[in-house]
Formats: sequence, C-alpha cells, structure tokens
Amino acid sequence: MTTVTRRGALLSALAGGACAGAPKLTAYSAATEAKTGTFAHGVASGDPKQDSVVIWTRVTPTEAVALPVRYEIANDKDFSSIIRSERTTAQPAGDWTVKIVVENLDPGRTYYYRFFQGDAVSDVGRTRTLPSGATESARFAVVSCSNYPFGYFNVYDLIARTPEIDAVIHLGDYIYEYGPDGYGGSVGAEIGRPHEPAREITTLSDYRRRHAQYKSDPSAQAMHALHPIIAIWDDHETTNNSWKDGAENHQPTEEGDWESRKRAALQAYYEWMPVREPAPGMGPEAFFRDFSFGDLLTLTSIETRLMARAKQIEYSEVVPKLKTPEDIERFRNETLYDQSREMLGEAQLDFIDRSLRESKAKGQPWRLLANQIIMAEVISPDLTPHVTEEDLQTLESQWSEVRAFVEFSKLGLPSNLDAWDGYPAARERLYERIREAQSDGLVVLTGDTHTWWANDLLARNGDHMGVELGVISVTSPSPYADSFLGGKGADYALLTNRDNPSVRYLSGSNHGYIDLEVTPERIEARFMAVDRIDSPSYNGFEKAGFTITQKKNSPKFAGISGVGLKERFLF
Repeated sequence: MTTVTRRGALLSALAGGACAGAPKLTAYSAATEAKTGTFAHGVASGDPKQDSVVIWTRVTPTEAVALPVRYEIANDKDFSSIIRSERTTAQPAGDWTVKIVVENLDPGRTYYYRFFQGDAVSDVGRTRTLPSGATESARFAVVSCSNYPFGYFNVYDLIARTPEIDAVIHLGDYIYEYGPDGYGGSVGAEIGRPHEPAREITTLSDYRRRHAQYKSDPSAQAMHALHPIIAIWDDHETTNNSWKDGAENHQPTEEGDWESRKRAALQAYYEWMPVREPAPGMGPEAFFRDFSFGDLLTLTSIETRLMARAKQIEYSEVVPKLKTPEDIERFRNETLYDQSREMLGEAQLDFIDRSLRESKAKGQPWRLLANQIIMAEVISPDLTPHVTEEDLQTLESQWSEVRAFVEFSKLGLPSNLDAWDGYPAARERLYERIREAQSDGLVVLTGDTHTWWANDLLARNGDHMGVELGVISVTSPSPYADSFLGGKGADYALLTNRDNPSVRYLSGSNHGYIDLEVTPERIEARFMAVDRIDSPSYNGFEKAGFTITQKKNSPKFAGISGVGLKERFLF
C-alpha cells in the first residue's frame, strides 16, 4: 500500500502544471498630469459615521498668510440641492490644509462637496455616510503599501473606476519615508518618480512635503474624490519597523530625538489625511476607532506600532544564540512568548472588547478588524536547500539580513518577527478577549507584507478564531514575487503554503486590492490585480476569489475560485 503525503501530492501537482483559465483582462490608462493651481492636491473624505463625515482639501498659498475658504455640501453632483455652505480658514500653522467634520447628515446617503478660495473652485468630491438599520450589503476596497517611486498608482486608478465601493480601507504605509538612495529610489529614478524632498524625511517640513507629493498623484486624487477612506497607519508613515520607543530606520545620533520625529510625522499625517483625531486627553498615537454599518457589520481599526509595541526581535540577534534544539525551544517559550512583549496595550484591548460586544448586541453577523501586520502563524520553510551563494550575494545588496534570515529558516520558527508572530503572547491576549466577548470570531484585514494571503486564525490551543485576508501592495515589491530569492520567490510561496496549516493561499505576483462585498449570509473577497506598475497603461483583472461564511460560531473559508491546480490543492 502506498501512502500519499501532502508533500508527495504537491510534487505530483507541480509536475502536472495545470492552471486556471486565463483571466479576463481589461485595458486602462491612468492619468499622469498633475494638477496645478489653488487646489493642486485635490479633495478627499473619510472616517464616515451615520451622521457625519470628514472632508479635506489643501489650498496652495502664494504668501504665508491665512486664507479664507468656503465649502459646500450637496445632495447631487450638480449642486442644485445644496444643504450646507459654510466658511473656514486655511492656516499656515496647519500647512494650509482644510479638514472639516461635517455633522447633522442623514445615514446611508451619498453627498457631494467642493471648496472655494477666491475665484478658484476645487474638484467635486463624492462621499457617503454609514447606513443604519437594515443593511443588505457593504462593499469595500482594501489596499495598502503605496511607495511612490516603485511605480504608478494604477491600483488606485482601478479603484476609482469602481463607483459601487462604499469605502476604501487603507491598511497603512500610505507614504514611505526613504530618500533617493533608499528603498525604491533606483526604480523611481528610472521611471521618473523620485521622492520629494530628495532625502529621507525626518522633520515636520519633510513629512508635509512627502504627503503633498503623494496627494499630487492623479490616481490617488481620483480615488479620494470618489470614495471616503478609512485609514490606519503602519510603520512608514513614521519610519521603517517603528515601535513605541524607536524604529529600525531611526538613528538618534544622526537623526535626532525619536519622540520629536514621531510627533512631526503624526502632525503631518493628521493635517494631510481625512481622518478624525483622537479624543481630547488621548495622545496622537491612540489612533483606533470603529465603524458600524447598520445591522450588518462593525469594522474595528487598530494601532499596532506606536502606542504599546515592544521592540522587534531581529534575525541577526537570534541566529547566533540558537545552537541546539533546547536553545530553540527556550527561545520560543521564554523570548517569543515573553508576556511583557506588548502589541496593543490594555486600553486598546478594552476598546476592541467593547466594540465586539456592542456589535454582537446589535445582532450584526460580521466583525471585521483593520489590522496592519500578519496575524496568522507563519513558520518559515527551510530555504537552505533552495538558495545558492550567488543568490545570497545578489540579495545582500537589497536586504542586509538575508543570510541571517536563510539560516533562521532552518529552525522551524516564524518567518516574520515584525508581525504578530513576533508577539504571540499579545496575540493570545487578543484572542482571549474575542472569546470573552463571544463575538463569533473575526475577519481580519491585513496589509504590510506586499503579498496576497488567505489564512485561518488559530489560537495556541487550536481554537479557530476567524480568517485573515492579506492584501498585496499598491507598488511595493513582495518577498514572494517571482523574481525574489534569485527567481525562486514563487517556489518560496508554495513551500510556505505547504508547510503552514494556517496558510490557505499565498501569492506575491502582481499588485492590487481586495474587493470585499459583505452580505448577511457571506463575504465575497475578490483579489483584483493590475499587470504592471512601470507604466500608467495597464490591464486589470481578477486574480482569485474567496467565499467566507459563518460556520460553528466562526468565519471560515467556504470556497475558492480563479486559481490554478497548485493553489487549489494547497487551499
């Protein structure tokens, strides 16, 4: 009798090489000419509630004085039914940005808005308040990681061509902090999209100029003008791999005090983003809130970088100390599972607990979590048989820790210690709150990794806590892209999928967003992709699709579509 293992079956599937039918491609061309004039940075809206929404613009000054601004809100795009017309001021202290919380609106309504300064009129923006009562469906575009030099924002352009979206959920890395010699700099020079200012940003003026550059992108402007955004930050809104008291990409001896840099970054973020700021008495890091969509769902957005996070464990610090199996087990139990390694903090856990309980009390069938970093457990496959010395030498110019990572991959430990896997005790505390709230689990939406994911969420005791959908980037490259690891990135993705029960689907190819449609009975997640970002002319297509339903008091995957034999087998 022959026993067929998952590994053996996978090898057979790989040998067969069968794949799904070719996806339907639709050709588009994104605008490239930046606006000029008084409202050169467009308009935007965000953080909708049932009775209010934030609207935003920025006035380009000709001199350093306060400028009067008028805004209008209407029921129609022609402004024949104006419901509000009020005045405000664009102040130099706020970098001439204008952010208004428009209140006393009706739930579930589409509104149009525009701004005036002197004789200048802004573009018209469209926004929508949250529904109340019976709600048949809600539809979101889920997106993250938009590095300007790495390519054109064709993903934003594709979202702007989908008017049925209720809100864009941006999971962080809306801007990047690097200079021309940093991440993406060489690509930006090649395609004519270098970062401004031409240095790594560290001061308030720097962060403002970088936000201004991103808001000048025509595709970003088109997306913002059509849809309200629900945004959270990750690390690059401040700097790479940030935590409560510092960051990997911050050197105090060269770049000054971390607290000053962080405050400057957050001030610019709140000026330039259409988001509500924390309540009085709370620090600017307390950027967590929730959004209730009628009787259908609650979306809770969290902060995992600046409020409470402990410093990340680095591969290079770990590998030399792990000589024996006993060393590895001690590292896992005493270092990784150190109870003091915090991620959210007690105040944020309490907020999440209340949000889940209130959603459950309303009878909503779904609870979604907007989250920055991969929550599922992902153990690294052993890469040493697959990566040559030549590969390592090539990769070292892009990633200084690649040798330590490949050595680390032999140890059966998590592949990403900057993710929740680097803070498993904190993850268990979150899971315990989910149990206590009796909230029937979560659908977690995750960015950061520049990779497509469909994951099961399993607690340490094996409890099924929900599912995770990870969105690939707008432009930033994936560690699972075909070209990564000397052309072995796709194989790395298959190995990771094969060796991790929690990972149902994984791909690093293309760029895109998740088109997420929620109904009382199910969630349909369509992974919408673009075939190129090195040119504003591109094709859009559906890469994969997943159906999620509630089973045994927890969201679970119920179907997959649009993928090849290899991915379907591993799912």
